[in-house]
Amino acid sequence: MSIDLTQYGINNSTIYRNLSPAVLYEHALEFDGADITASGALASISFEKTGRSPKDKRIVRNPESENEIWWGPVNIPLEADSFAINRKMAVEFLSESDRLYIVDGFAGWDPEHQLKIRIICARPYHALFMHNMLIRPTAEQLADFGEPDYVILNSGQCKADTAVDGVESDASITLNLESKELVILGSQYAGEMKKGVFTIMHYLMPRQNIFSMHCSANEGEDGTVALFFGLSGTGKTTLSADANRPLIGDDEHCWTENGIFNIEGGCYAKTIDLSAESEPEIYQAIRFGTVLENVVYDQDTRAVDYTDVSITQNTRASYPIEYIDNAKIPCVGSHPKNIILLTCDAFGVLPPVSKLTPAQASYHFINGYTAKVAGTEVGVTEPEATFSACFGAAFLMLHPSAYGKLLAEKMQQHNTNAWLVNTGWSGGAYGTGERMSLKYTRAIIDAIHAGQLDDVATVSEPVFGLAIPANVPGCPSEILVPSSTWSDSAAYDQTAAKLAKLFTDNFAQYLDQAEADVVAAGPTVSGSDS
Repeated sequence: MSIDLTQYGINNSTIYRNLSPAVLYEHALEFDGADITASGALASISFEKTGRSPKDKRIVRNPESENEIWWGPVNIPLEADSFAINRKMAVEFLSESDRLYIVDGFAGWDPEHQLKIRIICARPYHALFMHNMLIRPTAEQLADFGEPDYVILNSGQCKADTAVDGVESDASITLNLESKELVILGSQYAGEMKKGVFTIMHYLMPRQNIFSMHCSANEGEDGTVALFFGLSGTGKTTLSADANRPLIGDDEHCWTENGIFNIEGGCYAKTIDLSAESEPEIYQAIRFGTVLENVVYDQDTRAVDYTDVSITQNTRASYPIEYIDNAKIPCVGSHPKNIILLTCDAFGVLPPVSKLTPAQASYHFINGYTAKVAGTEVGVTEPEATFSACFGAAFLMLHPSAYGKLLAEKMQQHNTNAWLVNTGWSGGAYGTGERMSLKYTRAIIDAIHAGQLDDVATVSEPVFGLAIPANVPGCPSEILVPSSTWSDSAAYDQTAAKLAKLFTDNFAQYLDQAEADVVAAGPTVSGSDS
């Protein structure tokens, strides 16, 4: 099914719309240098850019929206004149391409809040990727699709021009909220399209009192929903993938007056060190129709080596969500019963689990803390604190406090519990203590799902003011209170004070718009933190 693109200024006579995966395979093999791997998945490469280019993301400064945007290093402004030049370059590239692919699909499983998205690109692998990541329309829906709400012009093969005011590299990813267009230049990494859609939702939804979230979600047999927030390395994917709980989605959701819905129609999973034993659900999803991005494979057998990171450590697989055996279709759920904020605290200060008040949940959500281990250099054992607002700062459009406020309001309205779960170190910081056992973390998550911690007695943690459950089924009581696990109590106090100061120093940037009770929910900083 073809379509006229002259309304966008694109003049190209070879246009394909919503091709089937099988036909896109044929085009990718013939025109795009792709290969079919042994599992049946399509392998393609994104060339120079093998990850997102956040420093090259721009938002067009327009009078209608500029007072709402959280301007700064996440949302860098670009003037309308510069966007017009970028757009002209993209349109000219698409017009001159040998063939174009259109993918029309939906963002959001709730029909009341669904967006119609149109992708225009020149690489069949990009078309298959977005066929997987958007919600796929039926034949009837496609026939009645009409005009899209937003259009992505993907001219990633065409480098941006640094002579254009505001363009600082050969890549440029620019969102214009007024013209409802995203223009991609100089990056062929498919994830830019996926996250571009999420960024749009992150702007539109909160303005309708809908909480847009960078999280995974699953559902129990009784219909209770759990949300998992966490930065890379905290266990979000591992802990939300539960054979006993259908998966609603692995990355992007919205919380409305009716419950939650997944934004996407697919999953975009990391595949580094992937195995059937470690992550069976993802491993089994890699079959015909799946896009493998930047993986290395044997040229004779086409068997993929998921341990080979010679192209990038950010190897990925994109597949329709129904490729996950226990996915819940349609991808919607009730109001969450539990929200789980995951952190990997390499300082060994935060408890394995603690229950949060709505204000505390907002505070820890806005701060978005985890810690990385500086183990790349010999003798370096000092953990490094990492903060990413709302566990996904790169995609926020409004001030983080706007999302934190929605979190607290939704929690109070629907009597939702919030938990801070530390998957990091216990008994000391990295280098002294030990990494929290996955077995115990799973026991904690299971107890949360079962409601076994809802009314349990708690112990108060003095620095962060956290309520620590006195006992958790399947988890040794002696590891629940961090201060009691350290052999050197003075060292614990000093490290806790240090981490508390890191928290308050980071949160200082949000004080101008944060609610007073949220500010008060932060840790107590003593004078002995140096």
